Amino acid sequence: MFNLIRRDVILQKRLLMLFIPCLLFLIIMDANPAFIFLFASIYIPFNTYAYDEKTETNILLNSLPYTRNEIIASRYLGALVYMVLAVAITSLILLLFNRSFTIIDIALSIGLFLLFVAIALPLFYIFKPGYISPILMFSFIFLAIIGPRIVSFAADHLTVVTNFLINLSNPILYTGSALAALTVYGASWGFTTFVYKYKAL
Repeated sequence: MFNLIRRDVILQKRLLMLFIPCLLFLIIMDANPAFIFLFASIYIPFNTYAYDEKTETNILLNSLPYTRNEIIASRYLGALVYMVLAVAITSLILLLFNRSFTIIDIALSIGLFLLFVAIALPLFYIFKPGYISPILMFSFIFLAIIGPRIVSFAADHLTVVTNFLINLSNPILYTGSALAALTVYGASWGFTTFVYKYKAL
């Protein structure tokens, strides 16, 4: 399974050369640190899914001595590995450029990353290849632009929910959010495994 995770990095050697320049561009443009962390975390997994969708890699992977469960596990575990590396590299670059960020920025980006993968990955195994990547890219950009406005609107109009969240202590709020994101991620993993197990290639 480790070889499947390593394969994703090998296939993206050229794209990885753009990783640091993209981060530097976002830093120079004074982007929100949480967004920078989120972009960095999504970069490798999304490009992997897009590549596999374009080349229909599933046929090749199923000819190798790996079970379908191992293939899906490598996707979800690989995404976590890349996320940890991306957060570490991004933190180092932000520190080198003297850009301030907080643990909340990292926690928020990790939560959003887990939700993104939990929603995006099953789509590549449910729908016909060729359309998922552009739709996900457009949706990501749209949500990055409109997301803060939705949160602001909800905070102003859903006062009951807002007050409830404000009254929660930070440890409870962070722990609850983390457990919710991990639950969704785990459910997505199980669902994708089930779908792929019975999918005809």
